Amino acid sequence: MSVLPYLVAVWIFLTGCYGIATSRNLIHAVGCLAVCQSATYVLLLAVGYRDGGTAPVFSDVEPGSRSVVDPVVQALALTDVVVGATVTALLLALVIQVSKRHGTVDPDELSELRG
Repeated sequence: MSVLPYLVAVWIFLTGCYGIATSRNLIHAVGCLAVCQSATYVLLLAVGYRDGGTAPVFSDVEPGSRSVVDPVVQALALTDVVVGATVTALLLALVIQVSKRHGTVDPDELSELRG
């Protein structure tokens, strides 16, 4: 097993974090958060990968006779995609409401939100 997928996941995550930290637009920040979330997809796929593994369908062969990939990790990755899409949609809806009420999506211009 190579360490490359883990390095790619870390690189994607750090790229998204940098985008969030330097963002001057709420929509851009939501997009960067989605990039951070995509790092978890790569990480889950790296954890569940097996050399020479096939789909975990046992209708045609006896269980244990061949190497298969982990179906739990596949289910977690699918759940992660759904949760990520839901969170992104919710945050974009909040950005639309902020834009309607305050007329801007620049976080520095939202003075009413400061404590």
